[in-house]
Amino acid sequence: MAAEIGHFALILALVLALFQATVPLYGAARGDLALMAAGRAAATLQAGFIVTAFAALAFAFVRLDFSLAVVAANTHSTQPLVYRFAGVWGNHEGSMLLWVLILGLFGAGVAWYGDNLRASFQARVLAVQGMIGAAFLAFLLFTSNPFARLSPVPADGAELNPLLQDPGLVIHPPLLYLGYVGFSVAFAFAAAALIEGRVDAAWARWVRPWVLAAWVCLTCGITLGSVWAYYTLGWGGWWFWDPVENASLMPWLLGTALLHSALVLERRGALIGWTILLAILTFSLSLIGTFLVRSGILTSVHSFAVDPKRGVFILAIIVGATGGALALFAARAPAMQSGALFGRVSRETGLVLNNLFLLALTSVVFLGTFYPVIMEAFSTDKISVGPPYYALTFAPLAVPLLVLVVFGPMLMWKRDSVSGVVRRLRAPLVTTGVALAAGLALAGGKVAAAGGLALAVWLVMGAAAILVRRWSGSDTLRKVRTTPMSVYGLALAHAGLGVLVAGVTAVTVWQTSKILVMQPGQTIAIGPAHLRLNGMREALGPNYVTLIASFTLDRQGLRPLTSERRFYPASRTQTTQAGIASFLAGNSYVAVGELQGTGIVVRAYDHPLVGWIWAGAVMMAAGGMASLADRRFRVGAARPAAARLAVA
Repeated sequence: MAAEIGHFALILALVLALFQATVPLYGAARGDLALMAAGRAAATLQAGFIVTAFAALAFAFVRLDFSLAVVAANTHSTQPLVYRFAGVWGNHEGSMLLWVLILGLFGAGVAWYGDNLRASFQARVLAVQGMIGAAFLAFLLFTSNPFARLSPVPADGAELNPLLQDPGLVIHPPLLYLGYVGFSVAFAFAAAALIEGRVDAAWARWVRPWVLAAWVCLTCGITLGSVWAYYTLGWGGWWFWDPVENASLMPWLLGTALLHSALVLERRGALIGWTILLAILTFSLSLIGTFLVRSGILTSVHSFAVDPKRGVFILAIIVGATGGALALFAARAPAMQSGALFGRVSRETGLVLNNLFLLALTSVVFLGTFYPVIMEAFSTDKISVGPPYYALTFAPLAVPLLVLVVFGPMLMWKRDSVSGVVRRLRAPLVTTGVALAAGLALAGGKVAAAGGLALAVWLVMGAAAILVRRWSGSDTLRKVRTTPMSVYGLALAHAGLGVLVAGVTAVTVWQTSKILVMQPGQTIAIGPAHLRLNGMREALGPNYVTLIASFTLDRQGLRPLTSERRFYPASRTQTTQAGIASFLAGNSYVAVGELQGTGIVVRAYDHPLVGWIWAGAVMMAAGGMASLADRRFRVGAARPAAARLAVA
C-alpha cells in the first residue's frame, strides 16, 4: 500500500508542477496577485507530495519490501539498517527521487522565504522551478518509476553496491545533490530576470545566498567523496580525474565564478549579462553531471550506467532548459545595460580576471571529460584522458588564478593603482619571497615543490591581510566586533585554499609507496615510519566475510593498524578498507590485496600533508557558511525602484 501511495503522490506532484509552471507565469503577465499566490501554494504542495513519495520508498527499503523492483535490486536481508536506508538513493530510480525531492524543497523555500521578492518576480522564479520539476517528475514516472512492482516476489533481494556501503557514501550523494539542485534556483532567478527584463543590485542580493548555499554543499560533497575514495578504493589517491569526479568539479568552478560575479553586480551594478550567463551555464553543467552518470556512456565506480534511452531523456531536458535559457538570453542581453564603468586596475577588473581563469579551467576539464566520448562516437579508437593531460593544462591556468586570488580583496572598487595594492600587500609579498627562497633551499632544487608551498603561504598571508587591513588603526577591538561575517568567511575560505594547495603540493611531490608480498613478522620502512605485519585472520561482518591484516606502525610511537579485504557473498564483490594513521605531517597508509602463500600483497604509502587537502576544503566550506550567517543575507534585499531595462 505504501508503494501505491508514493506512486500516486508523484503523479499529483507532476500535476502541481505543471500548474506551477504555467499559472503564476500567466498571473505575472496579467498582474493578477491571486494567480501569482497560487504558484506559492503549488510549490508548497508539490514539495509535500514528493516528501510523501520519498518517505514511502524509504519505508519500503527499511521494511525489505521485495515486491518493489528497486528494493529487490538494491538491498538484502543481511544488510545493516543504515545501508538499507542509504539504498533509497544508492540506485538510479531512488537517486532521481532524491533529486526531485531536493528540487521541490528548494522551490518551496523560494515560496516560503521570498517575501522580500517582488510578487511578479517571485511568480516567474517559481514558474521556472515548476518547469524543471515537471521535466524531472515526468522522467521519473515514465522512464524510472521507483514504485514498479516485481512479480514473482523474490524471497530475498540482491545487494546495494558494496562500495556504497560506507558512512561517507550515505552522506555524499545528498550533499552533491543539494549543490547540483541548489544551482537551479540561480538558473530560475536568471530566467525570470530575462523574462521580466529587469536586473539590478537587488537581484544579485537575492540570488547570492542561494548560490552560496549550493556552493557550500557541493564543496562538502566533493570533499567527502574524495575522502571516501581515499580510504575505500585502496588505491592511495585522493583525486583521479575520473569523468564523474569532473562532473562535480565543473559546476563547482563555474559556481565559484558566479559567486564573485554576483558580488560585482551587487556592489557596482556591473557584469549584468555575464552574471546571468554564468547562472545559466552553472546549472547546465549540473544537469550534464546527471546525464553522465545515467547515460551509460561512461564506465566509472560512480556511474549508474543504466539504459542509454534514459540518458536521451535527460539530454532532452538539458537541451530544452539550456537552449531555452540561452535563446532568451540572446534575445534580451543586447538591450541590457552594461553597468557601471571601472578602471583597468580595480577590484572589478580583478574579479573579471578571476572569472576568465575559472571559465578557462572549466573548459579544460570539459574537454578532457568529453573528448574521449566524442572520439569513440566517431571512430573505433578508444582513448583515455588522465592526470598527465590535466598536469599540462589545468595546473598552468590554476597557478596564475591562485596568485590573483590575493590581489582581488585588496583592490579598491572602481579605480586603484598598482603601487597602492602592492603597498597593501607588502607583508604577504615579503613572507612569500622568504618562503620561496627557503623552499628552494630545503626542497633540493625542486622548483615545483618550492613554488607550490610558497603559493600556499601567499594565499594564507593574503587572507590574513584582509583582516589586518580592516582592523588597522585605532579602536581595533570595536572593528573586530563590527566586522561583517562575510569578511570573516572570505578570509577563512581563502586561507583554506592555501592549506589545500600546501597539501596538494606535498603529496604530489614527496609521496612514496611500496607494493610487495609481506610475511608475518616482516618489517618495512615507508617514509618516516616502519611498518610490521603481525598476522592475518578471517572474521564475519553483518553481510560480508573479511580478511583482516594486523600491523604495527612505528611513527611517533607505536600504533596498531589494520587493513581489510572484504568479500560480499550476495553480490560476489570484494572491497578494500585501508588502514590509515593520520599525523599533522601526513598519513601512513596501508591496503592489502590477495593472499600469496603464507604472505599477503601489501600496498604501503607515505602521504605528506594529505590531510591538509581536506582540512583546507572544510575551511573553504566553513567560510561559505560564515558568509551565509552575515546579517545582510538574513535581512534580505530591499525593493529599490530600479529602472526597467529596455528590451526588444
